[in-house]
Order: sequence, then C-alpha cells, then structure tokens
Amino acid sequence: MKTAYAYYRLSNEEKHSDESGSIANQRQIVRAYCERHGYVVVNEYIDDGYSGANFNRPGFRQMLCDLQARDKEKVDLVITKDLSRLGRDMREASYYAEQFFLDIGIRYIAIGNNFDNHTTDVMAPFTFAMNEVYLRESSRKIKDVINSKKRAGQYCCCPPYGYKKNPQDPYLLIPDPETAPIVQKIFELAASGYSTRKIEEYLNEAGVTPPLKYRVLYRDNFGAAGASHASDLWNYTTVKRILQNRTYLGHTMLGRTKKVSIRSDKKVSLPEDQWAITPNTHEPLVSECIFERAKKNLANNTKEYRKHPCFRKSIFSKIAFCAECGYSMCSGGSVYKGERESYWYLVCNRIRFHDHRHCAGARIRYYDLLKLVTDDLNQLIGLTAEQKERIIQQAIHSNPLEQKDKETQIERMRQRIIEIDKIMSKLYTDNALGKLNDARLERMVSELERESNGISKRLQYYEKQQNDAEKISEQYKKFFALVNAYTQIDELTREHVLTFIDRIEISRKNVIADSKHGEPAYEQTVKIYYKFVGQISPLEK
Repeated sequence: MKTAYAYYRLSNEEKHSDESGSIANQRQIVRAYCERHGYVVVNEYIDDGYSGANFNRPGFRQMLCDLQARDKEKVDLVITKDLSRLGRDMREASYYAEQFFLDIGIRYIAIGNNFDNHTTDVMAPFTFAMNEVYLRESSRKIKDVINSKKRAGQYCCCPPYGYKKNPQDPYLLIPDPETAPIVQKIFELAASGYSTRKIEEYLNEAGVTPPLKYRVLYRDNFGAAGASHASDLWNYTTVKRILQNRTYLGHTMLGRTKKVSIRSDKKVSLPEDQWAITPNTHEPLVSECIFERAKKNLANNTKEYRKHPCFRKSIFSKIAFCAECGYSMCSGGSVYKGERESYWYLVCNRIRFHDHRHCAGARIRYYDLLKLVTDDLNQLIGLTAEQKERIIQQAIHSNPLEQKDKETQIERMRQRIIEIDKIMSKLYTDNALGKLNDARLERMVSELERESNGISKRLQYYEKQQNDAEKISEQYKKFFALVNAYTQIDELTREHVLTFIDRIEISRKNVIADSKHGEPAYEQTVKIYYKFVGQISPLEK
C-alpha cells in the first residue's frame, strides 16, 4: 500500500479572490488524484488563513515534524494541489520541493503544475519565480490600499485602549464607554504629578482590567497561545505608552512601524517624519492642556529623576533573580532619617507588581548582597594554584549518584518529548478525520507545545551539565584566567559583576529563631553562578 500526506493552504487574501482555491476544493482534487494513482491519504495538514510568504506555519511545521519522526508508518508521498500551495517564496519553495523531500526519501507532487521531484522539470524555476511575482504584486497592492486609507485618515489598525471601531464606519474610532474613562483617569493622575509606577499601582489596586486582557475577554478573538500572554496586572510601561499616544488627542497616528520584508514578521520603528498623521479625525479623550501637563510630569519622573542624587542604580540589574519564581530583582527602598544605605533592597519584580499569588517574594538588603559577592570573589582571587587545581578535580569527580540521577531525568525528559510529538500527531489526525474540532485541537496543541518547550529548556540545561572531564577542566581554566587578572577587589562595580557572574539566585528569608531583642533571626540562600563554571562548590577538607 502506498501512503501519502496531503497539504492544503489558503491565505486570507485568496479567500476573497480565488473561490476555486478553497480548502474543500484542494482536498477534492488531491483525494481524486490519490484514488486514481493508488495512494492512501493517511494524514492531512491544513493552514487556513496563512500567507505563502514564509514557511513558519503550524500545519506545515507539523507535517515536517511527522515526516522526520516517522518510524512505524512509512510515508511515500507529499502532495499539494499546486506549487503555490506549498509556498510562494521562490527560494524556500524550491528548496523543499527539489531538495528537502528528496533528502528524506519522500516523493513530492504538485498536481496543477505537473511537478514531480522524481522527474526533471525544466519549467519548475519559472513556476517558482512566477509564484513569488504574484506574492510581491499582491503585497504591493495591499500596501497601496492601506497607505491610501492611512493618508485619508482612516483608522485601519486595531483600535487603541479607550476606543472602538464605529459600527457604521469601521475606519472611524469612537470612545469605548467601558475603557475611555480609564484612559481619562490615567491622564488626570499623570497631569497631577503621579509617576507611571504610581498609576500602575492605583490601577491594580482598583482591579482595572489591563488593555491586552480586555481585548482577550471582551473584544477580539484570541487563540489559546495569544491569550496566554495576557496578564491580569497593569505594567508601568503600558501606562507610559498610553500617555505618549497622541491618538487620544483626536488625531490618527499610523505607519509608526513597518515589516522588514515580505518574508519576515519582524517590524522596525520609523522616524516620526514618515508617519501618516491626520489631525482631528475622531473625538478626543483628553485636552491638549492635560496631555502636555502629563507629558511634562512624565519627563520629570524619568530623565530628571534619574539625575537626582538620591536615585540609586543597582549593579546587579539583569543578574540577580528571585529563586522562588525566576523573575528579576529590582532596586527599591526608602530614605529613613537621612539614611539610604540601610533601607536599600533588591526586591522580586513580581512583588513590585503586587503579584503575590505566584510568588511569596524574595528580597535582600542591597549592601548585604554587595558584601557577600565581594567576599566570595576575593576568596576565589586568593586561592593558590594548588587549591584551584583541587577545585577543578573536585568538579570533575562530582557525586556519581547525583550524576546518575541527572542521566535518569534526562532520559525521562527525552521520552516525554517523544510522547508529546506522538500525541500531537494523533490529535492532528483526529482533527483531519473530524473526530476533534479545531477549537479543542488548538487548545490541546497549545498546552502540549508549552509543556514541550519547558521540558526542552530543562533538557538543554541538564545536558549542558553533562560535560566530560576535559571540558570541565577547560571551563574552569577559563574562569580562573579571569580571576588571575585581579589581586583584590576593594569596591565591587558593575564591570566586575559582568566579568565574573552569569546569574545570582536569591531565595526568600526563613525565620529560624527568635532573638532576645525581639527581632527574629533568619537564614537566606544566595546562589552565585559564575561565568563558564556555574556554582563553585567549597573545597572539601
């Protein structure tokens, strides 16, 4: 029995312009061809609403994954209605059709173009080129239409928080009665002197739904993957973006970014003189006076504040992390009775955002961490050559039971990733056969992908730890080469931290006993991961 994988693709633009290219039509043509030539379609992969400009499509990627992981089930053929269904990028479409499938022993047929990678087709390069010409021409036409609408002041993007599309005119913004008062309150607070962090705290304490979460719950149709990025809490950067957006003055502000190419989803910012700005196109939410006052106070609370002598910059930024939840630690504290140093802390960012549900919170006095790291580095700098060699040998001959446990965990993680791949393949098969609806498929695949990504990251970390003796010795020698450049560190600087340290993990304090003076005694774990070598175990006696 000869078996085949069928692949169908249709972009959103083609849905309106090419009824004959519908998914149902593609399926009918492919199945009829397979029936005539004795092939059994064992799996169907669909990308409905995806452009042929790039190949990062869920259905196509799943098909490649299944092709490369196939063991029990041998597949003879991959088939599409025509070459444009495979993709319109000339370079990549040619690579997959004429090289990739052949490399893994798969025959590929595009029915409409009479293309078969087991035969020589001298016209194939021209077909690939014409498909890309169509792509570029379609892209140009779409850009022309969008640019025309932008120049006319028609709002052809997702409406900003505080507005919604007019039901009678989808290119006109009108205030959203649910969120417009919140935007006005944000500007009112900023104009009265509130910082973006203070406004963030106010909104979170009031239980106001943040913009992305509001879109997920009440306005736009998000998939499971997109909805997972929506937080229940406001962030000061979101507040800042709202305060800088002149759309709230009643002006249409479009064209602030552009895609780097038709093949990429990456966007780059454009200078303001290239924006499409049309004044007075919709009802403003704030007055010019309030907007300017908020803008002025925003500048005073950022650049000017950073110049103030009381502003404290942590040398552990993006180096210190909370061991409880993995979030970075931020600098915080107060000045009490003229003292700053005694009340300067590094605090878990989740606690700064009042997210106590996911983290009990770690914090440490800034100068305690400064002294701890300085002392640890100076202890390493003071090691003799013999002691350094003992540390290297100690690392090479680590606990064999611990190593065996790591190997067991690595094997379990590898097996789970294989299981997830098989489960996902079965889900796509059930979906193609009508046993599983699209909504449930998307939700289940999203959960499995999230689990697989998490396991893969842990697997990479554990595999990285499985270094052989020679590599361990080489890594330690690299680190000690850095150490040998110093004789003593009197004042720890940001440069020292970046030179020696990859990461610092700080756990929360645990009370171990009550002090006679009423203040409890506590213990706290601080793990320092050094460049090249990670944690360095103390010398065994």
